[in-house]
Amino acid sequence: MGKVKIAVAYSGGLDTSIIVKWLKDKYDADIITVTGDLGQRAELEGLEEKAKLTGAVKSYVLDLRKEFITDYVWTALKAGALYEGIYPMACAIGRPLLAKVLAEVAIKEGADIVAHGCTGKGNDQVRFEVAIQTLAPDLKILAPLREWEFKSREEEIDYAVENKIPVKVTKASPYSIDENLWGIAIECGVLEDPTVAPPEDAYQITVDPKYAPPQAETITINFEKGIPVGLNGKITDPVELVTALNQLGGKHGIGRLDVIENRVVGIKSREIYEAPAAVILNTAHTEIEKLILDKDTFRFKQDVSNRVANLIYDGLWFSPLFNSLKAFVDATQENVTGEVTLEVYKGNVRILARSSKYSLYNKDLATYTSDDTFDHKAAEGFLSIYGLPYKTWGKVTNIAKKEVKS
Repeated sequence: MGKVKIAVAYSGGLDTSIIVKWLKDKYDADIITVTGDLGQRAELEGLEEKAKLTGAVKSYVLDLRKEFITDYVWTALKAGALYEGIYPMACAIGRPLLAKVLAEVAIKEGADIVAHGCTGKGNDQVRFEVAIQTLAPDLKILAPLREWEFKSREEEIDYAVENKIPVKVTKASPYSIDENLWGIAIECGVLEDPTVAPPEDAYQITVDPKYAPPQAETITINFEKGIPVGLNGKITDPVELVTALNQLGGKHGIGRLDVIENRVVGIKSREIYEAPAAVILNTAHTEIEKLILDKDTFRFKQDVSNRVANLIYDGLWFSPLFNSLKAFVDATQENVTGEVTLEVYKGNVRILARSSKYSLYNKDLATYTSDDTFDHKAAEGFLSIYGLPYKTWGKVTNIAKKEVKS
């Protein structure tokens, strides 16, 4: 019987940096690290070498950027999925793809066990484990942070120093930073106190809106079937488009979010997020939908957007309900084609114009000029029928009130 093989979801952050050695020593196992490039920057530098120096026998670093945007980010964008109405869920959208790839590598390498670096009270343990249980139910899952001896990030830093494991986190700057193309999540340190404003050094890619350029910038985004396909008539590659909007939005202070959110496990947490491209694209996408979708579909989709966001946040990307709602969303996007022009300025995104060949906006019906074609006389009969149930209810309630008084 061969040595135990463990495939580890490896980001190169503090937790996963020490997991390799810890697992190797505890289980006397061959460790295979699996890293997905979703557009994070510094953490990928020298990651393969770092994993092997720490004890891994093999290291996968896979470029998943295009798949992440086209198959995951665009799915969430078309759905209008913003958790609790604000958070674009960069981390939550990336986890199902990372879990899928982790399972695929584990099966390919003949590993019976996968491991992740998620905490026992975090959301990501749910996202990884439920996805893996769904996609590869025979794999055993290890979560070292739920069982190892370290009680704080400071103790983990000490372990890294003692074992000469390079980590960028220090006790002086203990932020936990998770980054991909769709956004950055920053937590820990002083951010755990919701009464304290986020220090400027916590932000990674956005300037303080107070110090953003004094000139506004105008951009145009093209959509086809709900998907962004062009920026200013030039950029069409999805990864380049999101990257360009992150740079542009970051320069203008767009996308800073300070959020108290309800975690899957039932506690509240405070995190700050930077998501310039996500904020710009969600704003533009909603606006083009308002032009194209009929009233009932638009209203119903608002409920679906909220439900899809909850499913993504709660780690249920691969669930039957998510697949069913995705089919509904795709149907609503069939005619969501057109362009939106926006202005970005000192932390704000302002809609300037929107147009589509599928627009339901009819100027002749909407105008108050002499070109008005709306039949005003029809309104009297409409209101008689529309208000009838409430008129009836009003009469009954008035009778009841009179009886109470007498």
